[in-house]
Amino acid sequence: MQISNLAKYATGVTVAAALLAGCSSGGSSAVSPSTGMQNAVRSGHLQTLKVGGLYLAAAMLPQVKPVQIAPDKHKKKKKGDQYISNFYGSELLVFDYPKSDASIGTISGVTDAQGECTQTGKKNYWVVASGADEIEEFAFGGTSPIATLSESTGEPAGCAIDAKTGDLATTILGTGDVVIFTGASGTGTTVSDGLDSSYFDTYDASGNLYVDGITESDTYGVVEMASGSSSFKAVTLSNSIEFPGGMQFDGKYVTLNDQEGHAIYGYTCSGARCTLKRTVSLSASSDCVQTWIGKGDIFCPDAGNEAVEVYKYPAGGSAIAILTGALDLPIGVVEVSK
Repeated sequence: MQISNLAKYATGVTVAAALLAGCSSGGSSAVSPSTGMQNAVRSGHLQTLKVGGLYLAAAMLPQVKPVQIAPDKHKKKKKGDQYISNFYGSELLVFDYPKSDASIGTISGVTDAQGECTQTGKKNYWVVASGADEIEEFAFGGTSPIATLSESTGEPAGCAIDAKTGDLATTILGTGDVVIFTGASGTGTTVSDGLDSSYFDTYDASGNLYVDGITESDTYGVVEMASGSSSFKAVTLSNSIEFPGGMQFDGKYVTLNDQEGHAIYGYTCSGARCTLKRTVSLSASSDCVQTWIGKGDIFCPDAGNEAVEVYKYPAGGSAIAILTGALDLPIGVVEVSK
């Protein structure tokens, strides 16, 4: 891979398959793109480039700007608001799709905002403020945190909530750890998950916790901590994943977003194996990071296109809308109803 072919963010060429990944413990350490270029790249199957506290996948493609699409007009009823984490802006951008495709507000002060999570039917949601080593809870429509969880294990990236217990699990970049907060409160318990760097996670309906990330051999990996267990085990997938992205249980399948594959894969999991049952393509996306499956939609915070593409779920295919605003490295998203 030629360094000259890599994209330098914010200077005209954009990352096509980026992912936030581990910086040093204690929050993200900002480095300039030029410094990141000098730090590239790790050898192995998944090479990375460090830019501004993130690790970007080395498989770069030219930026593909999507054609602007108006909101899907057949949707008459507003489903909720979408909150998009904007890493470099340390903020959340608020949207009210399908009412409109432009941002309707901003929530500032979320330091290095990354992954987000919520429970179906809940009015509150959580955002990982990785630069502050915090996970912050917001109420629908609110602009200040109503609760804050702190951890000292490393830089948090993603989060997930167990619908059965209310426990919140946040992944730690660069260490292969997960911090679990019982009932989403108090002091978290750190559990090693066996990965080299942990990216995103999800609970299924049974309370099993799944985590994706990078293994010590620089390949994609998934691990599971079964409900009632206190340790993780490696999971085998029936297909190959190019680069880890967001995870979510959609009510039927455990889903994994492949940032470089531009698709969301749905699995049924049993024991130490997950079998592919559904593939949802995200056509013309550049780098969907932590996607969110809403009520018939997928929201894709696209770090490469600096936009949020909306796709039908589970149909996938071409985007039905493009949400735009002052986005500079959108990473995560949730949809929350009032």
